[in-house]
Amino acid sequence: MKRDSRLSGVLHVLLHMARHDGPLTSEMLAKAMDTNPVVIRRIMAGLRESGYVQSEKGHGGGWTLARPLEAITLRDIYDALGSPSLLAIGNRTESPGCQVEQAVNAALGEVFDAAEAMLLERFGQVTLAMLDANVSNLPRIHDLEHSHAV
Repeated sequence: MKRDSRLSGVLHVLLHMARHDGPLTSEMLAKAMDTNPVVIRRIMAGLRESGYVQSEKGHGGGWTLARPLEAITLRDIYDALGSPSLLAIGNRTESPGCQVEQAVNAALGEVFDAAEAMLLERFGQVTLAMLDANVSNLPRIHDLEHSHAV
């Protein structure tokens, strides 16, 4: 099963943006993420609507952060992405009339809900500045196209 890696990818992009002087185009970000610029524009449009990035049109334009890294949490970005599923496992639904399946699903549902609540709480405690601190000893990226193997 393919996992949803949008959160990781968006965090990657946002940290590159924070470490770059000036706007970055969708094409530049797409090369860094090994994806299509259309995918980047779609994701960035959602982040713009949520107030985390802004776009500048025209020559020299592109995407920039709209808030400082300290003001953005993992939870903020997770929510801006539409709150994708956090758990790769779920309840069996092939026999909805079976009382055993109902009991198992009820018990697992409570555990899944508690696990998601704890994870979301932790997401709210981690800022992008905290993530950036883990890479602060690396040189700033001036040429994003050459910072990744493309």
